[in-house]
Amino acid sequence: MLVVGLIAGFGPAHAAEPTWTGQYSLKRFAATKTGTSLAATQREPDFADTYTFSSGCIGGVCTAAVVAGPAPANPTLPQPARYTWDGQKWVHTYDWMWDCYQGPGVPKPYNKAHSVAYYAPQPDGTFTGVWRTDIADGPCAGSVVMNVAAYPVRSSAVPFGS
Repeated sequence: MLVVGLIAGFGPAHAAEPTWTGQYSLKRFAATKTGTSLAATQREPDFADTYTFSSGCIGGVCTAAVVAGPAPANPTLPQPARYTWDGQKWVHTYDWMWDCYQGPGVPKPYNKAHSVAYYAPQPDGTFTGVWRTDIADGPCAGSVVMNVAAYPVRSSAVPFGS
């Protein structure tokens, strides 16, 4: 009997390189976000989208990138989203322009923002983490912090011949 050990998010147990490859549903827990920004106090539901990731390592640097999925509503978000392995988690650091919602019919001002999101692999094959954004100025100046998670999307296809 052959037994192959897997560590979630790392591939075979003997592999030295981490992986984040395949389809994942990324959930943002917006309903429980915190922070000092006006945006942190605005009510919104949790939301999720499905993305396809591909990862690899070159010269000791491991990266994972989103290779398919919905385009972001905010065009200032860097594309494709790229994560770097820091030895414990996948980290995405980027600068962009926050579009500050101030109510229906009010134009959204865009203000400089800096975000750091991380996803740490869990034993069950999921990834959990935090997404923090610091908004430099404008009516939404301050921080927005929310928990995030990535869940593998399991195919419901029935293999041929089953």
